[in-house]
This record gives sequence, structure tokens and C-alpha cells, in this order.
Amino acid sequence: MSNSTFPTEFLLLPFADTRKLQLLHFGLFLGIYLAALLGNGLILTAVACNHRLHTPMYFFLFNLSLIDLGTITTTVPKAMANSLWDTRTISYAGCATQLFMFAVFLTAEIYLLAIMAYDRYVAICKPLHYRTIMDSRTCVNMAAAVWGSTFFYAVVHTANTFTLPLCQGNALDQFFCEIPQILKLSCSDAYLREVGLLMLSVLIAFGCFVFLVVSYVQIFRAVLRIPSEQGQHKAFSTCLPHLAVVSLFISTAFFAYLKPPFTSSSSLNLLLAVLYSVVPPAVNPLIYSMRNKDLKEAVWKLLTKKYDCSSPSISVSTCFM
Repeated sequence: MSNSTFPTEFLLLPFADTRKLQLLHFGLFLGIYLAALLGNGLILTAVACNHRLHTPMYFFLFNLSLIDLGTITTTVPKAMANSLWDTRTISYAGCATQLFMFAVFLTAEIYLLAIMAYDRYVAICKPLHYRTIMDSRTCVNMAAAVWGSTFFYAVVHTANTFTLPLCQGNALDQFFCEIPQILKLSCSDAYLREVGLLMLSVLIAFGCFVFLVVSYVQIFRAVLRIPSEQGQHKAFSTCLPHLAVVSLFISTAFFAYLKPPFTSSSSLNLLLAVLYSVVPPAVNPLIYSMRNKDLKEAVWKLLTKKYDCSSPSISVSTCFM
């Protein structure tokens, strides 16, 4: 690389050095990617086409599926291409775009999971006021706030990160472009400004996590007071999948960004990155459909073509409540 402080390309961390392992990685990621496309695509189509699912819970699940598709599409195709063609490079513009899109989807998922927890809290703890609190306008405003704030967040972080002079080489210790890895290449004290913004972001994410915990404490207290076992089972069937998704995503993401420097290694970075950026988009559709009878029925009807999404009676404007 030249001595320029703005390299023309970056080198991503490879999953393997031998050709057989590279092809194995390509095949594995291809299978995961196709599973994510299929699972999230089915959820998106089922929710859009089935009027029984036009409720706040499924509206937010629809948005979560969009986020999951965006997250895995941002990182996995480039990693597969690099393994298939035995290369490590990504252009400067490509790296900036990847970082921006990943920041959008990662942050949006944290916020949306918190909103989904609030939705379940209102539904179970305040059922008589649910329709009033979670009306269609409120749901749309919440979703718009998530997408708008995360877009602004990503613009600020991407601009801050890619205006820093980089003189520590161009090799990233990750299989995709993310902010901490690029900051390691900086040779200016200006990177402290971006570190400060990252710490603020971590505090906001931690606030969302605390909100999630408090919400579920209240939810489980209310569920355990339900006299009928059928009522408890129905409440748990809508809450446990969300709690599983939250636990998988937040625990790995927090550990990846907050782990002590001395525990950092290339293998650990790869494993954690896969756990919070690749695995959740692929398994979320399975988690949400396992215990959700309405969603399973909607997907089954979709697969057996028992309703037609092209029907003029179904319109986007009437979706979700």
C-alpha cells in the first residue's frame, strides 16, 4: 500500500487459507444466506398477505425481517465472493458503504427489539388499553423513528470514521468493515472523537437492554398471575421467541464490542461477528415460527397457495391494522 492516509482498498480477514476450506466456507455461507432469504421472505410475504397478521406485533416482526435481510446481505455476499475468488480486497467506497449499511441495520435491530418488548408489555400487562396505546399511527411513528434515527446515526459514524487519516496499514481484523477495526488503523488523535461517539452509542444500547429486562420482568410477573394454563401458554408463546432472539443478538454483540483488548484474537473476532451478524438473520424466522401458531398457519397457507398476494383485495395501505 502507498503512504497515502486514504487507501484505495482494504484487506479483509479471510476465514481460511487453503482452497478446500475456502470453498467449504463459501458453501456454508451460501446455505445460511439462502436460509435467511427464504425464512425472512416467507415471513414478509405471509404478514403482508394475511389480514389476521395485520397487528402491531407482526408489523414490528415485518420490520425485523427487513432488518435481518439487510444485515446478512450487507456482510455475507462479499465474504462469499472473497472465498470463491480467493481474494481479500474490498474497495474504499465499498468498505464505507458496507460500514454504513451495517451500522444502520445493527442499530435498528437493537431499537426495534426494545420496541417489540414494549409491545408485548402493553399487550400482556395492559390488555384493555392495548388498542388505544398501540394504534396504527403510533406503530408507524415508532418504526419511522427507528429508521430515521439509525440512518442519521450511520451517517455521523461513517463520516467520522472515513475522515480519519489511516497510516497503520489497510488490513482489517474482520471479514467485513466495521468501525472498531478501522479505528485501529488511525494514526491521529482525532479517532478519540469517534470513540466517544461509540461509547455514547453503547450507553444508548445498554439503556435499551435495561428497558428490555425491566419490560420482561413485568411481563413474566403478569403472566404468572394468569389463572388458566392456556392463557399462560399463549402469553409465553409470543414472548419466549422474542426473548430468545434478544438474548442471542445482544449478548454476542455486547461481548464483541466490550470485550477486554487482551482477549481479542482473529478467531474470536470471526466467531463473535458470525454470531451477531450472520446467525440471527438465519435463525430468527425459525425461532418466531416454532411457537407461534398464527404465523405457522400463515406460512403454511402461503406455501400451499391457499391465498393469493396479488389479489386486489390486499393492499399495502390496509396492511397492519
